Amino acid sequence: MTDMTTYSLRLPNSLKRALKETAQEDGSSINQFIIVAVAEKLSAMKTASFFEEARQEANLDTFLRVLNRKGGEPPREGDEI
Repeated sequence: MTDMTTYSLRLPNSLKRALKETAQEDGSSINQFIIVAVAEKLSAMKTASFFEEARQEANLDTFLRVLNRKGGEPPREGDEI
């Protein structure tokens, strides 16, 4: 990570105290903890967006045709609901 920027962040004192404690428990700095937290949130949001786009493009008729096609193999032991 060579290209970095600085961002001033205002936090309520209570949140900063909790953040400091949690980062210490995690064995990381506040800065590193925030970086990971932001990365995780962005990843979750992008993943949700990806699946929403895929859902919108899904074709139910094609899905049902594949699901109900002849052939394949019967469910295996342990596949029960």
